[in-house]
Amino acid sequence: MPDDPRGFQTRALHAAPRGASLGGGLELSTTFRWDDVDHGASFAAEVAPPRFYRRLGAPNAASLEARVAALEGAERAVAVGSGMAACTLALMAALPEGGHVVCARTVYGEVSNFLRGLAPRMGITASVAEGWEVDDFARAMRPETRAVFVECPANPTLDLVDLVAVSSLARSRGALTLVDATLATPYNCRPIELGCDVVVHSATKYLGGHSDAMGGVIAGSAGFVEAAWHLLRVLGPVMSPFDAWLIDRGVRTLGLRMARINESAERVAAFLDAHPGVESVRYPSLPGHPAHAWARAQHRGFGGLLSVVPRGGVEGARRFVESLSLFALATSLGGVESLAQFPASMARLSDEDRARLGIPAAMVRLSVGCEDADDLVDDLARALSGS
Repeated sequence: MPDDPRGFQTRALHAAPRGASLGGGLELSTTFRWDDVDHGASFAAEVAPPRFYRRLGAPNAASLEARVAALEGAERAVAVGSGMAACTLALMAALPEGGHVVCARTVYGEVSNFLRGLAPRMGITASVAEGWEVDDFARAMRPETRAVFVECPANPTLDLVDLVAVSSLARSRGALTLVDATLATPYNCRPIELGCDVVVHSATKYLGGHSDAMGGVIAGSAGFVEAAWHLLRVLGPVMSPFDAWLIDRGVRTLGLRMARINESAERVAAFLDAHPGVESVRYPSLPGHPAHAWARAQHRGFGGLLSVVPRGGVEGARRFVESLSLFALATSLGGVESLAQFPASMARLSDEDRARLGIPAAMVRLSVGCEDADDLVDDLARALSGS
C-alpha cells in the first residue's frame, strides 16, 4: 500500500494479511486442497498464488511479501530463496536480450560475477560507472541501456549515490533504476519514494535480523514483480516456508532493531573516528564521509555497517579483529549480534581489485548489533589497546 499513512512500526506489525494466530502459523504444505474446480482455477490464474503449489507461492511467503511491500511503499513484492536470487531475477526482469545495464562501482561480488559471466550468454551487457556522481553514470550509459543497478550504501566501502539524481537520469533515458537496499533497510531509506523503480534485499540480513534464515525480496510495481515471478516459477529459487516465517517474524521488529542499531553504530563510529589507534573510519554519519550530505537527505539513519582501518597495517588489523570479544569474527551482517570481518583474509578479491574498489588491505568491516553501546565501545577500546 504505497499511500499507507501509518507509521513504520505499525505497518511492520499490521501490513500482512490477518491470520487466526497473532504469531502467524507456519504452513509447510507443498500442495493444497481446493473446494472445487473453479476454486483451483482461480488460484492457477493468480501471480504468486499462496495455495496452489509451493514453487509458485505459499502462505508464509505471501505474508512476508505484503509486509515488505507496505514498508517499501511498493505496489507488490515477491520473496525468493536468497539475496543473490533477488538481484539476478530483478536484473533479468529489467533487461531484454540486447539490453545494457550500468552498474555502480561497488556491488555485491556475485552480482559482478553474474554480469561478467552469465548475463552475456543471455545477450545482456554491462558497464561500470567509474565514480559515484550522477555524471559518472551518465558517461557509462548507452542507447541500449535499460537499467541502472546500485547498492546504496555500498558494502563494505559505505559509498552512496544520489538516488534522486540517478533515478531521474535513468528515467530520462528510458531505463529502470534498481537498488540493492540491504544495508539501508526500508526503515532508513525507501528508494521508491526517491524515484527509483525496484528495490531488492538480502532478507538474510536486517529483515530477518537473527542470523537464522536465508532469503531475498524484490519490491516494485505490480507489473515488474509479475515479470520477476514468471522468472522465479521457471528458474525455481524458492524461499522455504520456514525461512519465510522466520524472516516475516523478524520484519515485525525491524523498526525497533534498526533504531537501536542506528544509535549504537553512530556512537561506535564517533568513538573510532576520535581514537588515536585508528587511521580512518567510513560511516555516513561522520562529517568527513564524502556523501554525508546525500546520506542526511536520503536516510533516516545509517545502519549498522561501518569500516575501520586500525593503525599498524595488515598485521595490526589482524590483531585487532582477533582481540575482539563481543564482535564475533564471522561473515554476513545485519543480525542482532555484532560481527567483525577482515576482507584481506578473504581470497575472493585480489590486491588489485581491492585497490580499484577503494578497500584498503587493512580495512576491517564491523556490523553493529543490538548489544549495549557501552559494551561495544569497551570491546573496541580493549582490542585497539592490545589488552
